Amino acid sequence: MSLSSARRKRRKLKSEINVVPYIDVMLVLLIIFMVTAPLLTLSIDVELPSSNAKALESKQDPIVVTVDSRGQMALQLPEGKPEAMDRAALQAQMAALVSQDKDVRVVVAADRSVPYEKVIDAMDALKRAKVEKVGLLTDAGGNAR
Repeated sequence: MSLSSARRKRRKLKSEINVVPYIDVMLVLLIIFMVTAPLLTLSIDVELPSSNAKALESKQDPIVVTVDSRGQMALQLPEGKPEAMDRAALQAQMAALVSQDKDVRVVVAADRSVPYEKVIDAMDALKRAKVEKVGLLTDAGGNAR
């Protein structure tokens, strides 16, 4: 009898997880993220420089998409004159050219005073037309600022 009563008095194992350390870690991470989040949204005004890089040699001249200071787009084929068009027409024309030649090269040329958003709009139209090789045209021989 004494043996069975000794077994009854033993402590039973707890099958619970102690979550207090996890809560402490979570609160520390929360404070770290609350402090660093406002620092990530700072913006800096940047004036993009000209490039001194040499032009790539290619057998085929690229197609040039020009964005002027008013944000209007124009398409210039290798042996043609610039043709002004809106975004939808540019996308349709480029999709037709890509369907003929998937390796067509396109460069985007923009005036220095063009808002960055307009250049990205032109590049987005090219991406939607499935153009794979897109470059940016810079002023050769300029000084980086």
